[in-house]
Amino acid sequence: MALDSIESVALVAVPFPAQGHLNQLMHLSLLVASRGLSVHYAAPAAHVRQAQSRVHGWDPGALASIQFHDLDVSTYESPVPDPTAASPFPSHLMPMWEAFTAAARAPLAVLLERLSATYRRVVVVYDNLNAFAAVEASRLSNGEAFGLQCVAISYSMAWLDKEHRLLRDHDLQFLPIEACTTKEFLEFVFRAAGEMQNRGSLPSSGLVMNTCRAIEGEFIDAIAEHPQFKERKLFAVGPLNPLLDASARGPGKTLHECMNWLDAQPEESVLYVSFGTTTSFRVEQIAEMAAAIKGSKQRFIWVLRDADRADIFAESGGESPYEKLLSEFTRETKGTGLVITGWAPQLEILAHGATAAFMSHCGWNSTMESLSHGKPILAWPMHSDQPWDAEFLCKYLKVGLLVRQWEKHSEVVPAAAIQGVIEEAMVSDKGMAMRQRAKVLGEAIRASVADGGSSSKALNDFVAYITR
Repeated sequence: MALDSIESVALVAVPFPAQGHLNQLMHLSLLVASRGLSVHYAAPAAHVRQAQSRVHGWDPGALASIQFHDLDVSTYESPVPDPTAASPFPSHLMPMWEAFTAAARAPLAVLLERLSATYRRVVVVYDNLNAFAAVEASRLSNGEAFGLQCVAISYSMAWLDKEHRLLRDHDLQFLPIEACTTKEFLEFVFRAAGEMQNRGSLPSSGLVMNTCRAIEGEFIDAIAEHPQFKERKLFAVGPLNPLLDASARGPGKTLHECMNWLDAQPEESVLYVSFGTTTSFRVEQIAEMAAAIKGSKQRFIWVLRDADRADIFAESGGESPYEKLLSEFTRETKGTGLVITGWAPQLEILAHGATAAFMSHCGWNSTMESLSHGKPILAWPMHSDQPWDAEFLCKYLKVGLLVRQWEKHSEVVPAAAIQGVIEEAMVSDKGMAMRQRAKVLGEAIRASVADGGSSSKALNDFVAYITR
């Protein structure tokens, strides 16, 4: 491919403003920039800062390869998350999402017009929740758009065809989206997608997917055959997250204190517990979780922090409701584990040889990060696509154990039930077999992004296609 062919194309990444979405498009941007393209990351200033401050696994200098643009969005409410809310869905983020969708389109259109005048082709890679970005790309004479599939492609397959053979053969149950989100969010999604429906079809050339054939090969093929995707290009380029080696030493980074602690632990002896950036637990549930972790007598790293507010840089607003409980728990488990109440280096923890398994909310980011480092998941889904991911991990890949059935999401899970799953994962023969399957899957995933692997080839194909 000629150098001038690459340099005459600009890729514009337009993420949805939630951490797992910002993160995936940041990783994709860095990967594409490393191939020599001009890459532009467009988001509100606070979310650009958020994405930059939380990216890990890359050399710090890599960010200089991307041009960042502020999509000016007016101020919005940033309420604290409510652990006692009727739904576990992070409804406290809705004011920010509404403000973003209403205001980001105009500055994006200005940016795209400016780039369109400079480059032979402008390729917009947009989060699927940002349908407006595809419309703006379609207005350019030299514009093209690709959706970024931030969730499992099997989730889309289940959404499109709940009776598909792949679901029946593996007894995979798909929960209706309204059961896992809120009416308010569904209305927001359908409103955002309204213009697409009015146009008759999505002005998009295809999908870039954060998955790989080792994980979802059958589902990738099934999606490719579906009438909605038959004429569209599909590129399974995942995992987008960097793959660290077992020593878990990201370049140029100051080590978090937990890494020194992990270095001193035996191989495959530590349970990592973290529930992402949008999960809030009631104090009663945290007490049961603490009792389970203590009762299991397993080594652990537990990330216990409130869900992100819309503005992650805002003051947290007072003492943590878990303060008293944590003080006692930390004293009683001294020497056995660590509690982290701030941001944790998740990739490095999952890559470390001392880490055996991951208790997780099953967000697709965390799922991909765990599987790509060969670690099984104790599945505790909270909302959105997470119940599907748990189903997929436990029944299809067989590298997950379910902590709590979705039907009981409004109940407090007792310590005995949580402890039973921890012990099954960490000390039973069944758990050992699951951990071995996860290791084998991790090796296959890593092979997919190595030279000649399916994901590496797909990324090369994507770059070749957009620079044709």
